[in-house]
Amino acid sequence: MKKIISILILILAISACTSEKKQNPIEGTWRLVAAETTEKDSTFSTFNSKTKMIKIINDSHFAFFNHDLNNGKDSTAAVFFGGGGKYTLKDSIYTENLEYFNNRQWENNKFEFTVKVKNDTLIQKGIEKVEKLGINRIITEKYIREK
Repeated sequence: MKKIISILILILAISACTSEKKQNPIEGTWRLVAAETTEKDSTFSTFNSKTKMIKIINDSHFAFFNHDLNNGKDSTAAVFFGGGGKYTLKDSIYTENLEYFNNRQWENNKFEFTVKVKNDTLIQKGIEKVEKLGINRIITEKYIREK
């Protein structure tokens, strides 16, 4: 009897040690490789190959940064923006609560997206709506995981 109890305790101990926290598939650093916007009846690319944008997602927060590839040397084409905040993920519904952004009128808005991760690709699609700025559009963004 002692042997059976010892074996059961050993099995429970081993299974407790091997249980791991399920990895959140959207966590990581992502580089934007394609983007499009739909406003009214018009869809157009908003991806700018002269800039680089990354999105960093951890277990509770996201942040994004975009800047021109010319180190700001051409003042007519210099770009920098960044923002972030907390997010939630339930199944494929990813909701960003934008707490920080260099254009402060965007702050304190919530943006809901559907996300799909396949291999090293993240696609997010949803509505960007900021009433006070008259913005109401569908965006689709494609990211590749940075290594």
